[in-house]
Order: sequence, then C-alpha cells, then structure tokens
Amino acid sequence: MRHHFTFLTTLILSIAFTACTKMRQATEAELSDFGEYVYALDTLAMRQQLKETLRADSNKIVGSEAVKKCYAAFIDDASDAPYWFTRMGVSSDADSLLSYLKQALPANGLDAAAFFIPEIAKDLEIVRKNAYDSLGVSINDVLPRLDYHLSRAFITYTVGQRYGFTRPARLLNHLQYKLNSTEYARLFDEEVAAPDAQEAVKKLAARDRLEYLIASTPTLPLYRTLQQELAKATEPEAKKRLAVNMERSRWQMVRPPEGERQVLVNIAAQQLWAIDPDSVLPMRICCGSTLTKSPLLHSEISHFQVNPQWVIPQTIVKAEVSNHAGDSSYFARNHYYILNRSTGDTLKAAEVTAAQLKSGRLRVAQFGGLGNSLGRIVFRFPNDFSVYLHDTNNPSAFNRERRTLSHGCIRVQKPFELAQFLLRNADDWTLDRLRLSMDLKPQTERGRNYQKEHAEEPKPWRLISYQDIKPPVPLYLIYYTTYPNPETGVVETYTDVYNYDAVLAKEMPIIH
Repeated sequence: MRHHFTFLTTLILSIAFTACTKMRQATEAELSDFGEYVYALDTLAMRQQLKETLRADSNKIVGSEAVKKCYAAFIDDASDAPYWFTRMGVSSDADSLLSYLKQALPANGLDAAAFFIPEIAKDLEIVRKNAYDSLGVSINDVLPRLDYHLSRAFITYTVGQRYGFTRPARLLNHLQYKLNSTEYARLFDEEVAAPDAQEAVKKLAARDRLEYLIASTPTLPLYRTLQQELAKATEPEAKKRLAVNMERSRWQMVRPPEGERQVLVNIAAQQLWAIDPDSVLPMRICCGSTLTKSPLLHSEISHFQVNPQWVIPQTIVKAEVSNHAGDSSYFARNHYYILNRSTGDTLKAAEVTAAQLKSGRLRVAQFGGLGNSLGRIVFRFPNDFSVYLHDTNNPSAFNRERRTLSHGCIRVQKPFELAQFLLRNADDWTLDRLRLSMDLKPQTERGRNYQKEHAEEPKPWRLISYQDIKPPVPLYLIYYTTYPNPETGVVETYTDVYNYDAVLAKEMPIIH
C-alpha cells in the first residue's frame, strides 16, 4: 500500500499513547527498522531529494514518463507516495524485487545498470545496516532515491517485458528516405500494441505486485527458445544478437502461428519456408536491396498469375527507366512498351521524353513470357507497397550468398513448387497445365500428349493464366537474425543484411 508522510502526526500520537498507559510502550525508534534515524525523517528534505533524482534521470526508456509523473505528483503534494517504505521501515518487497531482477535481467538479455540495480543494492544495504553516519549520508536522501529507483525498475521491467522496450514502427519507418524523395520509406507495416504503463503503475501499490513482476516474462515459445540460447551463449556479440531478437518477440503483434499452414519469409535469412503441419518446403529468396528494402508485414496470398506482364512501378520509372528516354533499342531489348494512361494508346519509345515518363501520365510495362523480370509466375497478396512473390529470369542470382538486389519484391527459387504448395488439392492434370503454361516438362501422359499435339504453336501455352488460392494462405515477411529453422527446428544465425539489429540495440537497455 502507499503511505502518507504523516511524520509529525504519528509522532504526536505515539507520545500521547505512551502517556496514557501504565506499562512502558516501545518507542517509535524501537519499533522502526530505522532505529533512532526515524526522528530525522523530513518530508520537505525528501521532496527536495526526489526533485534532484528526477532531474538526474534523463533516460526516456519505456515506462519512465509514467513513473516520473507519479513522483512529480508527490513532490507537488498531490499524491501519497512513497511505494516501498513507511516510518516503520522499507518493505521486504524491495529486497525481493532486487533479488529477482539480479537473476531475471541477464536471463532476458537486459542490462542491470539500465534498471538502477547497483544504486538499489547500495541504498538497500545502507538502510538495512543503518549505515547513514558511517557513510556520511542522510536518510532523507537515501529513502526517496531508493523508492524512486525501485519504482523505475519495476515499471520499466514489467512494461518492457510485456510490450517491448522499443517502438519498431517509430524506428524503422524513420530510417531512410524513399528513392529520389524526401519522404521516409515505410519499412515496418505491422500494428504493434503501444506500451501501456497504467496497469503497472496501479500494481506499484498492490499486494500482488511481485506476482505481476514475475508474470511479465513473455510466454511465446519463440521467446523461450531464444532465452535458452542466450543461457548457453558466451560471446558478447552472440548475447547482443540474441537480446535484440528476443526484443522482436516481445512486440504485441500478429505472429506466424507455429506449425500451421503458412508461407514464412525471413528477410535476414534470405529464405522462404512453405509450412504445412506435416511438411516444410524450403527455398532461397532474393529480396530488396539496402536502398529499396522489402517491407515487413503479414498478409494472405490470394491468387497467382502465369506469364504476367510487369507494370513497372512509377518509382522505378522515375529512377531508372526515364534515364533511357528516347532509346527505342533499350525498350525493345527489355520487352518494354509505353501506354497513355488516359487513352490506352501505345506510344513509340523513340518519341517519349524523360519528362513525360516522370509525369505519371504514362504507363511502362513489360510483356509477359520469356525474359520478363517476374519470370513465369507471380504470387499476389494485398499490401500497400506493390510488392509480391515472383519467379525470375535470372535464376543464377540464387547462387549468391547475399541476395539483396530487388526493388522490394521477393524472388523465389522454386516457383512451381510454391504454386503446388498453394494448390494443395490440385489434381495431376491441373499441375501439368501449370507446368505447360510455365514452359516446364509435363509429368502426366495427358500432359505429354498435349505437348506433342501443340508443338508447333507459339509458347507459352496459356492453359492457366490466373488462379485463385482458396482459402488464401497466410504470408509473413519477418526479420530475425537468430531464428529456429522451420524445417529442422535448429536455431540458426543470419547476416543482419539491413543493419536493423544495430538500430534496435541502440534503443534497448542491453549491454553495449
């Protein structure tokens, strides 16, 4: 419970009670853990110390503002703090909090100094030994400072563990500008619950505050897995990397459900896994370059198109295609054509200027089929970035170790196998129709016969041009530099291709 600093009233009542009894009553100093120092307690001096403590605490870590607001109210005589002591002494909860955090912080990849553990331990020792005079300190300095640091540690830990210590959208969506723009690129497109410190503030004064503290550790299986890896890690960089990935798993957001049917893409791993409850299909990917990063999001794959045309995004037209304005050989070589958006007329490339291409009134597209940048198939899902999964006309890129080279879309190494995964109940002829449409070798007798009968016809055969996926399959684009491989279950480490680990680590209460 919280208690008023009613020192003078308590003292008067104590004297009065002693005077009205025949038997000797214990003195206040004898009843208090503070001993004779109880008579030195001074509310005004404590408030002054709190002012100095708040002024010295410039850290804006999660929950800090809520704690400062509580103590600012006490300084203004508008609240009944403190939370951790009375005239009778410091609550045993303070010792329990210190003991718990000394073990929990390193086990969760967190730095004890960011939670004032050294200061709390030092002040608690002074209080327990009544060592004020021997150290030349005042009880009116020690107690309010100790109370504030205990509350800060409690709030910061419980809120951070429940919501995360960082705000990913604020960090990642103010990281770099779009190409040729003064507008920031949106790299993180997930809804993450904002930290709510009010429940933790209420728990400061509750009897079950220690139970609330212990229950704050995330229960997500991924978090537990990374925590176990942290316990085994010995190298500082490995510990730091695990701490950052544990932070990612604290965020309250929609997450890939373990073992359920889904397509999971880990950008840092440069890998895709098509997951069924009883099987996993792995493949390499090529993702966005460091200048045109692939966004992090979740969606559903709703359909695919075979031999698609590529409508080139206007950002690419402005940044790249417009540089070749008037060069008809460039447009012919890349199978590009230009349309007037309002009339639908096809324009001659040699007659179109760079200014016209940049205006947005024209559309540049690439014919479907052989040589198309999207390859033979594109997998569509709702998103605000015009990105998708697709085949490629440059499969050799999958042999590279670093495969960050697209404009944001995800190129997949095994496009037909992914389509087959999405068409879970497709019959053999449907799959062969898809193979023939993608110019792949048929696997059925019917497919081979069709190939022979239509050998003289222009390819690609358009047996399938469009296919709905029913029901749509969940898709997750995530970024973890340490993550359990969905195929093997083994925790693997990946290159921080976008340097996101460093961005998060800088904002986190971990050892740097």
